[in-house]
Amino acid sequence: MKNMHYHHFKGDDLSRSEFIQRKVVEMILNSNLPDEERESSKIWELKHSSGCVQVGRILAERRGLNKEFAELICILHDIYVIVTGKYSDHAHLGAPMAEQILRETNKFAPEEIKIITEAVFHHSDKHVYSENPYVELAKDADTLDCFLYDNVEDYYIYNKPPQVAKEYFKRIIKIRKDLGMKALKKHLEILKQLEKKSAKVKT
Repeated sequence: MKNMHYHHFKGDDLSRSEFIQRKVVEMILNSNLPDEERESSKIWELKHSSGCVQVGRILAERRGLNKEFAELICILHDIYVIVTGKYSDHAHLGAPMAEQILRETNKFAPEEIKIITEAVFHHSDKHVYSENPYVELAKDADTLDCFLYDNVEDYYIYNKPPQVAKEYFKRIIKIRKDLGMKALKKHLEILKQLEKKSAKVKT
């Protein structure tokens, strides 16, 4: 008789996505790279990667996309950061790492790997809008999960050029609207300030 209890990620009765999710979590837990040598903590990597998976599932369901692909894109999107602790060009550098992980399982077809790794490759380009729904899902899941943390806004204001930072705030406002959530007043105010700054840069 089939075990009707949820597996809680124990044992071998895991889906393809669950197998990869467990693998990535184990990579974080077993990493020998200490937080002192990371740009973010291992706890952040655990919380953010897992949070993105759940957000990605919601967005995929909302948009009629493949939830398994969404889970895999989200759990692998920061794989370069998870392994190296570095954020510089992490999306582009992480895509080949994600591809290797998927290929080594022998569970994924080449066209599936392409969909997933293309989204990983482009997920940091929040200021660019594409026609690829999985690329946009990767950007949106990453954005929404990050913006659900308190006081995260300053990171984008002070670490991104104004013309790029404003696109992050445009994106989070749009995502919240798409999900039936009100735009936060502080996001609208910050967007206005960034639009003024970026206009000055252009002139």
